[in-house]
Amino acid sequence: MSGGPDSGRFDDPRLAAALRAGDVIALSEVYDTYAPYLFDYCHGLLRDRVEAAGALRNCLIAAREHVGNLREPERLRGWLYALARKECMRRRDNPSRHLGQTAPEVGEDDLSEEQRARRAERRLIAHSALAALDGRQREAIDLTGRHELDAVDLAGIFGIPPAEAMQLLSDARRDLEEATRAVLVAHLHWEDCPSLAALTGAWPLQPERARSLPRHVHGCPVCSAHEVPALPLDRLLAVLPIAAVPADLRLDVLTAATAPDRADNRRAVAALAEPFDEAGRPLPYRPGPARERPVGHRRGRILTAVGGGLAAVALIAGSLTIFDGGEPTGSAAPEPRPTRRSGPLISDEPSASPTAPRTTRRAASASPTPSPSRTRKPPKRRPSGGPTVKAPGPVPTSSTPAPRPAPGSLNVIGCDMGGGHSCTVTVTAVGGPVDWQVAEVSGQLSAGGSGHLRDGQSAAVTVARTGMFCWGGRHGAVRFSPGGTAPVAYC
Repeated sequence: MSGGPDSGRFDDPRLAAALRAGDVIALSEVYDTYAPYLFDYCHGLLRDRVEAAGALRNCLIAAREHVGNLREPERLRGWLYALARKECMRRRDNPSRHLGQTAPEVGEDDLSEEQRARRAERRLIAHSALAALDGRQREAIDLTGRHELDAVDLAGIFGIPPAEAMQLLSDARRDLEEATRAVLVAHLHWEDCPSLAALTGAWPLQPERARSLPRHVHGCPVCSAHEVPALPLDRLLAVLPIAAVPADLRLDVLTAATAPDRADNRRAVAALAEPFDEAGRPLPYRPGPARERPVGHRRGRILTAVGGGLAAVALIAGSLTIFDGGEPTGSAAPEPRPTRRSGPLISDEPSASPTAPRTTRRAASASPTPSPSRTRKPPKRRPSGGPTVKAPGPVPTSSTPAPRPAPGSLNVIGCDMGGGHSCTVTVTAVGGPVDWQVAEVSGQLSAGGSGHLRDGQSAAVTVARTGMFCWGGRHGAVRFSPGGTAPVAYC
């Protein structure tokens, strides 16, 4: 992505009407207008270009299938983000999802070494300020500050009332302003306060220290007396990286969304976007029961993550691509303190990324899902004195236990990658519940996963191409247990 459309080019009502009429040309125009932004957003949520491409593909397929539900055509853009977020959250819940292949950055080849160094310093500052926010605050800042959405769009994306979205955004902006000032004080005046120097010994700041920094600066007589130039939000966010949408993804998406032989796959993808509320907005994804990642698969992912960590360092230590639930990872070593100077970050020079659009995106983190608190049961008291009395066992009954439901069979639907790197196979339980797992994969493909399906319930399995080069039409398959083989076309 060498740039992106500015907000004046968004023509949501016309595009929504064209999609509703089934116009194939409209779908291509929707892709050209929104795909660079949506891909970067999905990449930030999923931290993998293969998964991000799959999420964008499913988002646009679901949009074409469900556009009739949209009650406010002028909100098409925010509606697309809500679809994209739901698909990304569903993929994040899959223990077998692809990891470790980060997308290249927009404009990376157009910078001199000096520009790269100055941009890296600015990113350390921006990363440290954003690390002081929680996950949902970071995502709200990203969606409004760089994607140019508003509080009403946030409400639809997060599935919360508009008043709550406005309060979330107001709190996030206030906290970020305080954090940015504290980070600038630490950046410019750390030598004046030993406590400040100890608190900011390594950059970018980790979340715990980033959150402590504003409190210290506010309460310290030395630090609070320092005046620092104001840093506008757009300049703070403008230095963060943008993930470049793959060049071959456009054809892949348009083929998947329109090819007659892929109608079954479109129906399965559309079902994953359901349900919708009365305004036609997709309800947020709700994770099911926790699933155990297979041991062998987990070991493979660890090896993949080690290799992917080298690429992550190039984007900046723990670059803000961890949206939902999280804090920046500690896999990359913190960098030393930035050189004390005021030029690159707070001057009025143009951004070091000349090709980035005004709505430069990527960074922020989505809302963390609060983990339920565990209540410890009080220990049972043993009666004092006398022998220990054992509780009587269960009283036998003459009633016959209810019979277990008969197991069902597995119905599978294959997929076609076209020119892309992945596609989605759908498995559905028919005639009863099914415990399923991926048993075997043939061809230059990788896939994995397992789970339990109730009768009529479906699950999606992402199949990725493993070969570096791919020519001509090739076919492989994913075999499932207890039965069923899904054909996969690729190249």
